[in-house]
Amino acid sequence: MSIKNDLFLRALQGETVERPPVWMMRQAGRYLPEFMKIREKYDFFTRCQTPELASEITVQPIRRFGMDAAILFSDILVIPQAMQIEVQMKPDFGPYLPKPIRSQKDVDKVLVPDVNEELDYVMQAIAATKEKLQDEIPLIGFAGSPWTILCYCVQGQGSKTFDKAKEFCFTQPIAAHNLLQKITDTTISYLRAKVKAGVNAVQVFDSWGGMLSPNDYKEFSWNYIQQIIDALKEETQVIVFGKGCWFALGDMAKSGAAALGVDWTCSARNARYLTGGKITLQGNFDPARLLSPPEVIKKMVTQMINEFGKDQYIVNLGHGILPNVPVENAKAFIDAVKEYKP
Repeated sequence: MSIKNDLFLRALQGETVERPPVWMMRQAGRYLPEFMKIREKYDFFTRCQTPELASEITVQPIRRFGMDAAILFSDILVIPQAMQIEVQMKPDFGPYLPKPIRSQKDVDKVLVPDVNEELDYVMQAIAATKEKLQDEIPLIGFAGSPWTILCYCVQGQGSKTFDKAKEFCFTQPIAAHNLLQKITDTTISYLRAKVKAGVNAVQVFDSWGGMLSPNDYKEFSWNYIQQIIDALKEETQVIVFGKGCWFALGDMAKSGAAALGVDWTCSARNARYLTGGKITLQGNFDPARLLSPPEVIKKMVTQMINEFGKDQYIVNLGHGILPNVPVENAKAFIDAVKEYKP
């Protein structure tokens, strides 16, 4: 089936477009009043694991704003759950893993699961979402990078430094690499299954990549992301977003990824320079800037598009949308792109 609005897919392929496509990381969720109503009734992982709820949450922002792509509502931590690592989502705290991985013995117990069995609910959510979208726009599937998943598995919760995760990698590198490989193998199977279930592109979120020095990044993060790209690039378009990873943009540009996400600390000019100007870039509006007045947001979005250029570019935020962003400000962001005239 061909997608009616294929602007996003054309931008991923580097084609000339009339305007850049737009979507927002974390667009399905916490800033929308209709999402809040669902959140009052169901806890976090129930929302992820119930295909009808996940698909409804996925399409809510599309109904309201008409983005050029939808991203499936889910979470990166469904992967460790599938690997039989317990993950809880505590209100006002975030992810909590009661039995963090701290030794080779712990790593040995971690399973590489059958994703079609353990994560079947995600595939069902894709089917339900595709039905709701009616091929109007593409659907994006995603996963966390192996390093980012390891951060939670070892730290046991969110962190500003992920000091325990880094200590584990630097003091027990063999155990760390074993764990990273298990996560990578699971992630490849998972993303493959998502493509088979109907997603039109996938994004790898390396949320904590910027915690590492360039050399450590290569060893503990990038090598594993590269495996994911190599495994999937013939089957679908792969977008890689590494927060705080501007130093790796040169390597990323040679990786076979279709597009690279950029955060707001890296200017359009630097991002184009570091990537050799030959690859589609995505980003990089500071999510906190969505708290500016709508008319300021519109001016800034137009300026951002002019700086990146309308081709080989996907308008997005430099990280996920914040829960306290007013709905009309999110609308101003999307509208500014749709109204863009080169």
